[in-house]
Amino acid sequence: MSVLVGRQAPDFEAAAVLGNGEIVENFKLSSGHGKLRVLFFWPLDFTFVCPSEIIAHNNRLEQFKELGVEVIGVSIDSQFTHYAWRQTAPEKGGIGEVGFPIVADVKHEITQAYGIEHPEAGVAMRGSFLIDEDGVVQHQVVNNLPLGRNVDEMLRMVKALKFHQKNGEVCPAGWDEGQEGMKDTAEGVAKYLESHFNEL
Repeated sequence: MSVLVGRQAPDFEAAAVLGNGEIVENFKLSSGHGKLRVLFFWPLDFTFVCPSEIIAHNNRLEQFKELGVEVIGVSIDSQFTHYAWRQTAPEKGGIGEVGFPIVADVKHEITQAYGIEHPEAGVAMRGSFLIDEDGVVQHQVVNNLPLGRNVDEMLRMVKALKFHQKNGEVCPAGWDEGQEGMKDTAEGVAKYLESHFNEL
């Protein structure tokens, strides 16, 4: 597995189903340059944990949009399988008409570029990447196949990144929106710990 944090997110061009249901052949990650992006992978369509994660992202899509974040999903299924899955109701194992692009990585090139191809199953592990406006990966988390993600944690990471970008302060353990950050100096950490030691 690769650690991409601090590096440019690998660009790609591939077929995708857009949030409006349109199939396009040339969706590019770099077309979102200048915006925050959450790129997340799942193993396969029409499986088990996967629809719960995709619906969880979609249920929070307005929160992501309010933060200026574009959400993009990827799996190794074709754009036609993605389309069929969107046309299947959740109560029948589908995901419904989710509002973000779903990319078709049928050649596994994107999964491999992000270093998250499962060594035995040959599918993407549950990888999530927070990419900043300059295309640099700021956060990544990778779960093995049985373990579903917490999408609220990605929202927290987005808020933490925006807080740092705005204030220049760093975010201590468990930081959440509305809480105090710290200066990245010896004096800053001492001041923070003096007030918050018992809360950590």
